[in-house]
Amino acid sequence: MPLNPAIEKVTQRIIARSAETRGRYLDRMTAAAEAGPVRAHLSCGNQAHAYAGVPDDQAALAQGTGANLGIVTAYNDMLSAHQPFERFPDLIRTAARAKGATAQVAGGVPAMCDGVTQGQPGMELSLFSRDVIALSAGVALSHNCFDAALYLGVCDKIVPGLVMAAATFGHIPAVFLPAGPMPSGLPNDEKAKVRQQFAAGEISRDELMAAEMASYHSPGTCTFYGTANSNQMLMEFMGLHLPGASFVNPNTPLRDALTVAGVERAMEITALGNDYRPAGRVLDEKAFVNGIVGLMATGGSTNLVLHMPAMARAAGVLIETEDFDEISAATPLMAKVYPNGLADVNHFHAAGGLGYMIGELLSAGLLHEDTLTIAQGGLTAYAKEPKLTDGRLTYSDGARVSENDRILRPPSDPFQATGGLKLLQGNLGAGIMKVSAVTPERHVIEAPARIFDDQEAVKAAFKAGEFTSDTVVIVRFQGPKANGMPELHSLTPTLSVLQDRGLKVALLTDGRMSGASGKVPAAIHVSPEAAEGGPLSRLRDGDMIRVDAVSGKIDVLTEGALDRAPEQPDLSANKFGIGRELFEVFRQNAGPATTGAANVV
Repeated sequence: MPLNPAIEKVTQRIIARSAETRGRYLDRMTAAAEAGPVRAHLSCGNQAHAYAGVPDDQAALAQGTGANLGIVTAYNDMLSAHQPFERFPDLIRTAARAKGATAQVAGGVPAMCDGVTQGQPGMELSLFSRDVIALSAGVALSHNCFDAALYLGVCDKIVPGLVMAAATFGHIPAVFLPAGPMPSGLPNDEKAKVRQQFAAGEISRDELMAAEMASYHSPGTCTFYGTANSNQMLMEFMGLHLPGASFVNPNTPLRDALTVAGVERAMEITALGNDYRPAGRVLDEKAFVNGIVGLMATGGSTNLVLHMPAMARAAGVLIETEDFDEISAATPLMAKVYPNGLADVNHFHAAGGLGYMIGELLSAGLLHEDTLTIAQGGLTAYAKEPKLTDGRLTYSDGARVSENDRILRPPSDPFQATGGLKLLQGNLGAGIMKVSAVTPERHVIEAPARIFDDQEAVKAAFKAGEFTSDTVVIVRFQGPKANGMPELHSLTPTLSVLQDRGLKVALLTDGRMSGASGKVPAAIHVSPEAAEGGPLSRLRDGDMIRVDAVSGKIDVLTEGALDRAPEQPDLSANKFGIGRELFEVFRQNAGPATTGAANVV
């Protein structure tokens, strides 16, 4: 099937836009590859330090004949998704030794749980933790002793930060090893209902706690289709996972077999062999376009619209918000997974999962097949399904018919003709909305504004019974320079209650929502942000606002509203406590949301 003209148009535009930066990047990666890992040229003292911690591998490392794999791990047991990584280093070292190679934990990177910090001061460090992860991985790999890197990470900022590091060290191969989702617990829609009941004062905190514990109940990724699981999809569409690796449950024989296979594949694609596949070549313009197509076809997380431009810039590729919008317009929504459906990722995987989607999208001409991936066979290999046959990992053709058309459909009969995200532009700036989770009758909201400078003030107004009519809730001074651009997901139950009471409600903010943002229309990432004097800083209570996801507009309709002087809020409370003082330099130097709100790229 010929490539879809709209996908081809966007791809060529990105290639042209990135010609200079990508060219310089590839020149740097070529020079780094020619220099190679330095461990063979280290002094005896240098080598002794490098090998002292792995006595079982000292002789093999000193001889230097086999590949040495660097493990960059985001393990901690504060994140259920990352707890399974505790046992991965031993599994990796054993697999490497069996093939005449070695593996060392090069370093760890921080990994905070946004589920713990939602609505808390620590959330103000969340976005910037992505850049810290990239920096930390850079420190880990700076020893320059590795022929390939294995990245252990799953969740929100962790995968984007690791990809930024993988691109920066793009002269060596990068293999991402996922841990998989936890088994299904309390259905996500039931969990959301309980949260709304608690927000409305209808149930006790004990009942809320019981529901939360039944939902988040064991090691593994949370089962809704938020940022963590969107990351896993992205790694598969971009060719940094082995095919079919994303949604296999933790601590199962198939999961362990995929991990071992990932180690073996990393050894095969180093510069020591005949199938050299450096990360910088995998992370090209076509790979990022494939990733955006996957994001739209699955109705994935809005956070990736923020992260992907930063990830791409690390590889010399320049992505703009218009690229997401045009790819979304050309990509059918093929999946219904919570929050834009009732199924969780385990149900999605059982219905055919990513293998089915990639096969169908390739057949429809919506993906670049001719991309370099860590697997042999181009992207077509990712339409196959991994299985254990007599204890051995094998691949067979994936599903070509959906096992459940309420969860997964072909491009010829999608849930909707376009993807899950919409670019919104107008006199209030530019933002995005995840429309896949919002019913069509709520795609246009025109109502007076209520202005808030933080999310706690919204909750206080709700508890005081102040929301009695249609409202566009403006939560401003939530951008990267103001307070680190925290997720405002804890507002979802409150706004959902208002919506369920029959009010027309929308959220407009220069902050973020979680990848699990729900059914309330939310125009987010609005740029320029209010702290930079953006239009949101000039609004007042009662201004008439129109949020239109059909025509793609966000406007204030009140005459003269934007002629006012911008508000100058007191942001001193965001500078101290829970580590926030350590991140002042990040707030001062963060880029705009449109380019990823990054410091390091």
